[in-house]
Amino acid sequence: MRFVNVSLPLRDSGCLYEVGIAGGKWSYVRKQETPAAEGTVVMLEAFTPEQATEGITVDVQGRLLLPGLVDSHMHLDKAFTIQSVGNRSGTLREAIENYSAAAPGFTREQIKDRMREAIRQAAAYGTTSIRSHLDFNCRESTDVAMRTVYAALELKEEMQDVMELQFFPMCPYDPGARGVAEAYEEALKLGLDGVGGAPHLSTDPEGSIAYLFRLADKLGLPIDLHADENDDPAIRTVEFIAEQTLRYGFQGRVATGHLCSLSSMDHPTAERVMRKMADAGLRAITLPGANLYLQGRGDRGLVRRGVTRVKELVEAGVPVAVASDNIQDPFHPFGRGDLLQIGLLSAYASHLASEQELLLLLRMMTEVPAAILGLKDYGVQPGQAADFVIFDARTVHDLLSWLPAGRWVGRKGEWISISREDRWSRESRERIAK
Repeated sequence: MRFVNVSLPLRDSGCLYEVGIAGGKWSYVRKQETPAAEGTVVMLEAFTPEQATEGITVDVQGRLLLPGLVDSHMHLDKAFTIQSVGNRSGTLREAIENYSAAAPGFTREQIKDRMREAIRQAAAYGTTSIRSHLDFNCRESTDVAMRTVYAALELKEEMQDVMELQFFPMCPYDPGARGVAEAYEEALKLGLDGVGGAPHLSTDPEGSIAYLFRLADKLGLPIDLHADENDDPAIRTVEFIAEQTLRYGFQGRVATGHLCSLSSMDHPTAERVMRKMADAGLRAITLPGANLYLQGRGDRGLVRRGVTRVKELVEAGVPVAVASDNIQDPFHPFGRGDLLQIGLLSAYASHLASEQELLLLLRMMTEVPAAILGLKDYGVQPGQAADFVIFDARTVHDLLSWLPAGRWVGRKGEWISISREDRWSRESRERIAK
C-alpha cells in the first residue's frame, strides 16, 4: 500500500510526499515531484480497510501524517473512576487519599476493563505508544498492589497489536515499611518496564530517591518519577534526582513529570535548577490537564496554575514532552485520551502559538516522548514500523485549532481505527480556509 499527496510537517511542510508500506514497515519516503496517479487510487475520505490490498494507492489530498502519537505519562488503571472516587476539594491530597481508600475494592477485571477502554480511546485518537504509571497500594496488603500489576501485564499482551505499552509501578512513599521493598522489587521482576514513584511526597524524599536509584541500577531499569507536584518553590527534589542521575551514570534514562514548583520559583533559582537538569540529561514531561486542575487550590486572586516552565526548559536544553496524565478520575475529572487535545491545552498554558512553537508542540507529542520511552522502531523513515495517524487537517495551525474528528490510525501497517468527520463540519472548515 502507498499514500500520495502526504504532508509530513515534521520533515518539511513546504512539499508533499509519497510513502509506501510493506511488511508492516515504511518501505520508502520520498518527495513527490509530480501528482502520483498510478494503479488503483482511492481518496482517503472514501477509503475502507477492506480496500487495503496490494497495489492500492490512497490519495491523502495534502492531509497531515504524523508518526503515531506517544503518550509518555498516563494512569490507565485509574481511568474512568471519577463517578466512584470523588474529589470534593479538587486537591491532590484528597485525590490521593480517596483513591487509596477505594483501591482495595477494585477487582483485577475491573482494573483491566478500565485500562482497556482507555487504551482503545487513545488509539482511536492517534496514540500508538503509552507509558503508564501504576498504583502500587500496599496500605492494606501487597495483594491489593499486585492486582494492578497482574492486570497490566495481562493487558500488555492482549493489546500488543493495538498499542505499545510500558508500565512503571509507583513505589510507595515509605519503601522501608515492612515487606514493601520486597513486594515492589518482585513486581518489577515480573516484567514491568521501569521504576516509578513520587518521592517528593515521602517523609524522607532524598532517602526514597536514593533507594529508587539503587534499585534501578540493580535491575538495569530506567526511572520515571513524579517530581515536585507542589506550588511550594522550596520543594526542589529534582535537584537531588539530577545529582543521583549523574552519580549512577543514568543520563538519558531518567524522566521527571509535573515539576510544578519550578513555575513558582524566582527566575534565578529556576535557571539554576534547569541547568542541573540539563547537565544530568533529565527529560521533562508537562501535564497541563491535571496540573491546571489540581494546583493553586489554596491561592486567592493571582492563582498559581502549576504548569511547569516549558519554554525555559527547552531553552536550557531539557527535552520536554506533553502527556495526558489522568482521564476522568479524582486527579483530573476530564479528558478522553486525546493527546492532541492535551497538546492544545499546553499551547494555551505555555504560550505556544508561532509556527516554530507549534512544530515544537508536535515534537512534544511524537519524537520527544518516543525518545523518553526508548522506542527504537519509530518515525516515518524507511525500515521503521509503520505506526501513524493521518489527521483531517492540512496545516499545523488547523490541526490545533479544529482538533479534527477525522483521524486514520495505523499500527505496524495495519489499520486500527478510522474516524470520519461529518460532511457539514468538513465543508464549513474548507469554506473558512478559502
